[in-house]
Amino acid sequence: MARVSAGTAVVYQAASWCLSYPDTELQARIPLLRSALAECSALDAFEPVLSLVESLSLADFQATYVQEFDLSKRHALHLSYWTDGDTRRRGEVLGEFKKVYRASGVLVDMDGELPDYLPMVLEFAATVDMEAGQDLLNKFRPSLEMLRLALIDDHLPQASILRAICDTLPGASPADRAAVQAMAGYGPPTESVGLEPYDPRLLPLRGA
Repeated sequence: MARVSAGTAVVYQAASWCLSYPDTELQARIPLLRSALAECSALDAFEPVLSLVESLSLADFQATYVQEFDLSKRHALHLSYWTDGDTRRRGEVLGEFKKVYRASGVLVDMDGELPDYLPMVLEFAATVDMEAGQDLLNKFRPSLEMLRLALIDDHLPQASILRAICDTLPGASPADRAAVQAMAGYGPPTESVGLEPYDPRLLPLRGA
């Protein structure tokens, strides 16, 4: 069972905001985020990002975000990219995300994003259906761990936010990529319809 606590929804909502493209709303929410995260003892994990938002101009922070998350596949925020890469099977997986959203009975505004976009999954869990949202996060735990390790490698402050997310899920985080592969029983995809793997250390995982 996932470790659901009163602060889990706060962590997920805060992570959703902090991992999304930064805007003036994020800047305005910083006092609220600090207060809510402090109440659930999770502020330390988010403070590096919150402090960066405050110290940089919005334009500079946006440029950094685009470089690291939009233009670099090393830090892909789409969960099924890590498990299925650009294979045909990924379309089926994305359809499963949509089914989960539809089953909630709530219209989920994807705002042009694919349904496996991590900030969207986090907000869905925080505000619509915690159980269904955590089921998705658990299913794609290897994706979260691979992203966490990639952020650590590149010394990005969002790594501690991924750690906070993983800490809400059952079991300890794997220490390295080999351990993630072993935990999931996955190997690299063999069928590609487009992009090549962007880094041999970060080969997308795929279910056996």
